[in-house]
Amino acid sequence: MATYILRRILISLPIILGITVIVFMLANMMPGDAVLAMISSDTPLEADLIKLRQGQLGLDLPLHEQYGRWLGNLLQGNMGYSFQTGEQVLEMILRRIPATLELMGFSLIISIFLGVTLGTISALKQYSLLDYSLTLFGFTGISIPDFFLGLILIFVFALKLDWFPTSGMVTAGEEFSWVDNLRHLFLPALALALVRTAVFMRYTRASVLEVINDDYVRTARAKGMTEFVVTARHILRNALIPVITVIGINLTVLFAGSVIIETIFQWPGIGMMFINAISLRDSPVIMGYVLFSAFVVLIANLLTDVTYSWADPRIRYE
Repeated sequence: MATYILRRILISLPIILGITVIVFMLANMMPGDAVLAMISSDTPLEADLIKLRQGQLGLDLPLHEQYGRWLGNLLQGNMGYSFQTGEQVLEMILRRIPATLELMGFSLIISIFLGVTLGTISALKQYSLLDYSLTLFGFTGISIPDFFLGLILIFVFALKLDWFPTSGMVTAGEEFSWVDNLRHLFLPALALALVRTAVFMRYTRASVLEVINDDYVRTARAKGMTEFVVTARHILRNALIPVITVIGINLTVLFAGSVIIETIFQWPGIGMMFINAISLRDSPVIMGYVLFSAFVVLIANLLTDVTYSWADPRIRYE
């Protein structure tokens, strides 16, 4: 296993290098000018002032020199500095990543638990009214985008019923408490989780139906095992392989979807930081976010492969 992980890491290095090139080129191809975005509309746009600021930021250098400087700093653990605030990009990400991980983690736990549970129940009750109802819920959940679902949740549960706050991570002016934090977390996490729940439920149902009539399942029942033990130990565990693949893929989708949800709910994570950086043409922050997202994708894929061996002992990586 250790050899396999090391090999995967070494294979990922040229991929990461290619990603840095693509990220840098796309960030520099963005329309607009970073210096002009920093200057207020009330400030006279003097050409000398603009050139001076471009020189201070290194934007007057050829692109290959800018890339070389950025890559050299990156190899030293420095993602650069924000054009707008002067803060280190890495510090900005590290300060905001706990909020994003809290949102993603909570929504992922909800979606995996509900998706796997409802998908298994739907398969065990195949062609029943409950199965048809859950299938309808699955198709509905997949059809509704995250952002639209988030707006519906705000309208119903925040504006009409006034059960939950509309935005933020905590109530302004009050001391931090987990109860208050969870009240703010519930709606954005639910908006992310419901779509993922529908996806996990559909794949779990299909996977369970493939193994439910296999010989080892009938043998387990013949031994007198309870239906819960047969389902949990024999059916579900063997049906988890394709579900794990889908969960691994959706980790990256969830990370991307959090950008929109964080903006709608004003959740102070790295997704909202990314949107603000785009509007302000803050290239170092944009490149830092995209590069960090690429690391998340690579790690998620690696963890997915490693989890295979836990779900199915027949799989071994050398």
